[in-house]
Amino acid sequence: MSTYSDFANQTPTAASASAPAYREGPIARRIERRTAKLPSDLFLFAAGAAVVASLAFEVMGRARARRHRVLGRYMESRESAPLASFIGMWVPSLLLFGVYNKIVKVMGSDQAEHG
Repeated sequence: MSTYSDFANQTPTAASASAPAYREGPIARRIERRTAKLPSDLFLFAAGAAVVASLAFEVMGRARARRHRVLGRYMESRESAPLASFIGMWVPSLLLFGVYNKIVKVMGSDQAEHG
């Protein structure tokens, strides 16, 4: 069984020679070329903005529900929860896109084609 140190000591040519020679399709290559042009920080900042927006919608919904209760109307206290939750669910996807972007920049898709 190989360990990390065994794998790390291999030269890049030996590692790529043992890898199967699968090739990406033209659509995947086109997507990777375009996403490699985007800065990786973009996805991190977008995920942070989604967290802030989700929190803002949650707070606004609770404040609105509290204000309406003071006026005598009975509203559910989680009025904005669907929108806040929807925006909050973007965060893991955006972070995963950032990881994919970083992998594409560092590794590329077709090592056999590049090297």
